[in-house]
Amino acid sequence: MFVPTLDSKTVGEVIADFRKKKDVSQEVLSGLADIGRTHLSAIERGERKPTLETLFRIANALNVKMSDIVSEIEKRLK
Repeated sequence: MFVPTLDSKTVGEVIADFRKKKDVSQEVLSGLADIGRTHLSAIERGERKPTLETLFRIANALNVKMSDIVSEIEKRLK
């Protein structure tokens, strides 16, 4: 039985794309989201997956709905 998994590289790319569309640096976003810059960098590179709390903080810092980020991730995973 095939069990789909969440590709951390895709998650990171989507978050990075949202950040770049808003023209915000990793430094600024990590400060606004109250997470470490190295942690954000690892998420964007696909080395770590964000928790729901971290994703919520990133979305709020970017002034987008968390569901918009999740929808884009789902679209790219198809």
